[in-house]
Amino acid sequence: MTLQNAVTSLMADIEEMRLRLQQYIEQGKGQSEGAIVTSSPIQKSTPSTLDELARKLKLTEFERQILLLCVSVELDWQVLRLCAEAQEHLNRTYPTFGLAFALFPELKHWSATKPPAPLRHWELISVRPETTLMTNPLHVSEWVVHYLMGEIYLPEDLVGVVSQLEVEDSEFDLPPSQQTLVERLQHLWQDAAKLPIVQLCGDRVTGRSVVQRTCQRFGRQIYRLSPEFLPVAPDDLDRLLRLWERQAKLTQGVLLLEHEAAAVERDPAKHNATLYWFDRVTSALVVSTSGRLPERHRPLVTFDVPKLSLAEQRQVWQTAIAKTWTGLEPQQLTEGINHLINQFDLSLPAIEAACQGTASQFVEGSPSASQAISALWESCRTLARPQMGDLAQPLEVSATWDDLVLPDRCKQILQDTIAQVRHRATVYESWGFAAKSRRGLGATALFYGPSGTGKTMAAEVLARELHLDLYRIDLSSVVSKYIGETEENLRKVFDAAEASGAILLFDEADALFGKRSEVKDSQDRHANIEVSYLLQRMEDYQGLAILTTNLKDALDAAFMRRLRFIVEFPFPDAKQRRHIWQNAFPEQLPTQIDKDKDVRKLAKLNVAGGNIRSVALNAAFLAADDEERSLSMEHLLRAAQLEALKLERPLTDAEIRGWVVEE
Repeated sequence: MTLQNAVTSLMADIEEMRLRLQQYIEQGKGQSEGAIVTSSPIQKSTPSTLDELARKLKLTEFERQILLLCVSVELDWQVLRLCAEAQEHLNRTYPTFGLAFALFPELKHWSATKPPAPLRHWELISVRPETTLMTNPLHVSEWVVHYLMGEIYLPEDLVGVVSQLEVEDSEFDLPPSQQTLVERLQHLWQDAAKLPIVQLCGDRVTGRSVVQRTCQRFGRQIYRLSPEFLPVAPDDLDRLLRLWERQAKLTQGVLLLEHEAAAVERDPAKHNATLYWFDRVTSALVVSTSGRLPERHRPLVTFDVPKLSLAEQRQVWQTAIAKTWTGLEPQQLTEGINHLINQFDLSLPAIEAACQGTASQFVEGSPSASQAISALWESCRTLARPQMGDLAQPLEVSATWDDLVLPDRCKQILQDTIAQVRHRATVYESWGFAAKSRRGLGATALFYGPSGTGKTMAAEVLARELHLDLYRIDLSSVVSKYIGETEENLRKVFDAAEASGAILLFDEADALFGKRSEVKDSQDRHANIEVSYLLQRMEDYQGLAILTTNLKDALDAAFMRRLRFIVEFPFPDAKQRRHIWQNAFPEQLPTQIDKDKDVRKLAKLNVAGGNIRSVALNAAFLAADDEERSLSMEHLLRAAQLEALKLERPLTDAEIRGWVVEE
């Protein structure tokens, strides 16, 4: 049945209603005798849009005729005049229940006028209270008129709470693991006598893609519910639910709820409104969530949304790159693609977006294989950055190996860390170590030592060497007073980092990874739960996480077993301090100091590398304010004295001897 034919049939229905009104009027005037003729001069070849609405909303024939009478008034101006003539009142150019009872005596039933009956329950018509129920004007919903004419849209009262998602054709086929899930959803919606709530556990972007593909194949519309905008008043919530159910029944709509438990439960009223929706909605509902929801009154069918395997990622990358740049040969890309899937665990939509974003950089021609892979690497890094939100701060990476002054054994451990990050896919997947156990596959490192010894700088060097983003976890945003929200925030951080390959830096980690204590009250219990959750996530995390601390002994002992690398950053000796001083001054800095003799004197200052850089920077500002505008030992001495005040310790004669020659 085409839409045009269905609308044509609707116009035939309206013509039939007009003839019935005319015959009723003629009977009243004594111009005709017998029953009212109900045949239409226009023969209907297909069911009308009104017939489909009546079938989907289970209207009786009398209710269908009442609705048709109201629609006819909107679409045929002659019906307005006929209504007034039939009711023998010039001002009654509108339908009423009384007129419908008179027109269809053989069909009439009083229950059609009740508020719980379909006509008023689904807000197909409204009754304008003026006199009595039978003589009050009936008004058809504007949305219903547009729907019957084939113009389907979202009712205004649902806008903001429910939004329509476009079901677009994709150039990429879903991988086998996710295609199987699409087929299971399709089978469930076709065969279930009573639709259950479908729960998709896993990545939300992938879950949304699976639902969109299912709706595309099944010919359904997909909508998204925003629970944070649900009304909390029972009457408003019930009306909104009825409007959605009407929309779902008439458009074959599927509702997608991307559920965040901590965010919803933080507001008890919104939480209760969401549960009310769960328990009473009867249309197709899909809940996309990272954790499983408890069973509700309505059946809850749960599917795990699988991530792409390495083989599936490789196939998707090959297909996407081939469609993006037709001139590249697959064998040229093998090593580069392996490098991408080794570091980034992306979904199908993310891979598609990475290729589309990269293609815009080469509008004038096809890139070489190395150029394409390099550009794709940058796109993959960019894709994950917004997912961190306010929970982590991106650090600009500028430090190099030359800036990092450490003993050789420490540098070797850092090199080993880089090697494990680069080759984890080979060892875990190709060589089968992941099949033994999925736990403990990450490369987690602990950097400990006094403040200013280069722990954060070492993290920058690793990020620069691996060409990855470095994020410092903002503890003020992660830790929450609300129960369960700290764990939810940490989950978001770890999930985003796993997908993007970003390096996580937990600075001052003893504040978050502290020892669990004896439970004396509820506060101790929840603090211990947070630490236990961290232990579990670090066990499962497959990326690189770096913990830095000045207080190694303050960390919970259980973390030590989960750490792959432990690097001590010792206080620098005189030789190391001399190297740090040499690197502290940029080449373009105007200076009067002797880079050999004076640096040896500066190296006697017994402070860590961070303090050395602070002294050099403060001295540069003093020099910039001097008339000569050139760095001298006098400037460095004044800056060292300021640093000593900050550290609350005096400078000894041995440390500053010979810095300034007294006159």
